[in-house]
Amino acid sequence: MMFPIPCGFPSLLVIAAMFCSAGALGTLQSALIVTGLVLCSIGCTLAMSFLLSRTVLKGEPSSYVLELPPYRRPQLGRILVRSLTERIGKVLWRAVIVAAPMNLLIWLLANIQLHGTALLQYAADALAPLGELLGLDGVLLMAFILGLPANEIILPVALTGYTGASVLTDYASAGELHSLLAQHGWNSVTAVCFLVFMLFHAPCATTLLTIRKETGSTRCMLLGWLLPLTVGGTLCILLHGVLTAVGVA
Repeated sequence: MMFPIPCGFPSLLVIAAMFCSAGALGTLQSALIVTGLVLCSIGCTLAMSFLLSRTVLKGEPSSYVLELPPYRRPQLGRILVRSLTERIGKVLWRAVIVAAPMNLLIWLLANIQLHGTALLQYAADALAPLGELLGLDGVLLMAFILGLPANEIILPVALTGYTGASVLTDYASAGELHSLLAQHGWNSVTAVCFLVFMLFHAPCATTLLTIRKETGSTRCMLLGWLLPLTVGGTLCILLHGVLTAVGVA
């Protein structure tokens, strides 16, 4: 089970730079925090691999033999065609069959209103208690759920929920993003919990489909979804409790 590195890694850098760069160290502090989180995720990967190999995946050790084919001079045309048709094409197809329905769902939730309030806001309100337990909020937790097709859209979905827009919303500058997030209650604790959950939460749908195809097991796919989600959620709850207890804001 692999935790690093998320597709939304740029979001980690932006949030860390905005909320975790206070003090004399400045940007160095945010860089150290992100680096520490990545190293922590690598450690969790090794620990989980060790644990799983002795529990769920316990069995007879198997050897891996790779037979090398005869060397042939590379043919550029064949390499390009094969990469485009077999590899990139398959990845894009998996993204389309998952992303298209999810994007439609996001649009419907943002545009269908009940008593003058978008369904997206009702969903965020319902998730608010669990989001607060994780050190986040209902909008962020909803964004992580709707970001299943791709981690890159988690922040835009959250901004859509915060602004009440009817389509995915981007930000013009880091200063504008910081101001918007601060207006909705973000502080350094929220930022740290977001960084941790962003790094550890469940992989995107394309990754899950790849796990299903490579292993031929729905059980392994579900384990690949549940395990990082459980680890990320547990770490967020612990971090939120500790940071709140020591008065970090």
